[in-house]
Amino acid sequence: MLKSGRRPVLGMILKGYPRISETFISNEILLLEQLGFRVHIFSMRQPRETFSHASVRRIEAAVDYLPERMLPKLPQLVRENLLLAAQAPVRYRQALKMACTRFLRTRRSATLKHLLQAGFLVRRLLPGSGVAHLHAHFAHSPTSVALFAGLLGGLPFSFTAHAKDIYTSHPQQLSEKIARARFVVTCTRYNRRYLQRLASTCRTPIDCVYHGIDVRRFSAGTSPGAGEARPHSPYRLLTVARLTPKKGLPTVFKALVWLRARSVPFEHVLIGDGEARAEILGHLRSLQLESAVSWLGTQPHDVVLKHYRRADLFLLGCEVAANGDRDGIPNVLLESMAMGVPVVATRVSAIPELVQDQAGGLLVAPRNPAEMGGAALRLLTDHGLRQRVIARGRQRVRQHFDNRLLIRNLAQRFRTALAETCSVP
Repeated sequence: MLKSGRRPVLGMILKGYPRISETFISNEILLLEQLGFRVHIFSMRQPRETFSHASVRRIEAAVDYLPERMLPKLPQLVRENLLLAAQAPVRYRQALKMACTRFLRTRRSATLKHLLQAGFLVRRLLPGSGVAHLHAHFAHSPTSVALFAGLLGGLPFSFTAHAKDIYTSHPQQLSEKIARARFVVTCTRYNRRYLQRLASTCRTPIDCVYHGIDVRRFSAGTSPGAGEARPHSPYRLLTVARLTPKKGLPTVFKALVWLRARSVPFEHVLIGDGEARAEILGHLRSLQLESAVSWLGTQPHDVVLKHYRRADLFLLGCEVAANGDRDGIPNVLLESMAMGVPVVATRVSAIPELVQDQAGGLLVAPRNPAEMGGAALRLLTDHGLRQRVIARGRQRVRQHFDNRLLIRNLAQRFRTALAETCSVP
């Protein structure tokens, strides 16, 4: 129950917090706080990086961490769930029945873990928090916890579906989550169409709200590179990406080989890390690109900004991975365009919702290094095309992807949800 006169709290269930690769989530929370929301973060795991972006330090939300590893925390999880089952037997039976159904459907033990984490959340962390609505980021594990916690605690929940979480989820499981949610948000129209087809019989609103970026932070500045009219050789090429199959980095590397074969001088910087590091860096070595490509690993935003400012061109080869994983609209493309760095990217998923009609860059087919290399060469050497692409790209990001404007749509959803919950006697 809320204390008299206190604003209701929005509970955010996250996979991990903070995470260097999920700046869009920390930016969203910060913007919501600036709009007057009280937020309480429930993270499913501890941070795994040794540093975080500056925006995280400005967030005032309380943070609680759910037990991450099952076996060491099993006695505690079981105890809290047994106490909760005794307090709310009807709700707990409903949640347990749902968990059994979902487990029999997929045979994944994670379902039990999510039920136990949800019980811990409701029994140990929610009392006295003022949380009136739960919202999960990512449609897989965090939304599973939100689904069970909402049922166990009698709270409504909603979730934001992003990319991998959509296309690698069991369709029936995901459809069930949509049907039970108060509303669903996703970050591209491409995703929205897929989710609407998946849950065509339910009436849950599914909204498209682009993440956007802080356009004030990403500006060209006065240094050479991003704002330079005519780039000079050796051309400075940049890629910022997680080292994972869906980013299509082998295509980028082969495009570099294509450029090298035509005696185009360049220096390429690769920023990022990920689970496919060994494979991707091995591919780099097999193509004998070590002398031309500098891999810097994961870097904070200030360092990335410096590389945007000196870059002549941004390359990203996104593709649909073998397991169905794919990007939505990578924020690095927005950042690059806002900085005045033209991009060469692929026609995959929702990327054409951003890069349109030579606005910001050129699109090529996935897994086509020759086409990518040719597009890169055009943007490096065709001055007229380059200037049109840069100007239109900046304008497009400022008009349609400013996160300070986009947050208003999401904020209205949350205001309505919190008001409806608090008006229930």
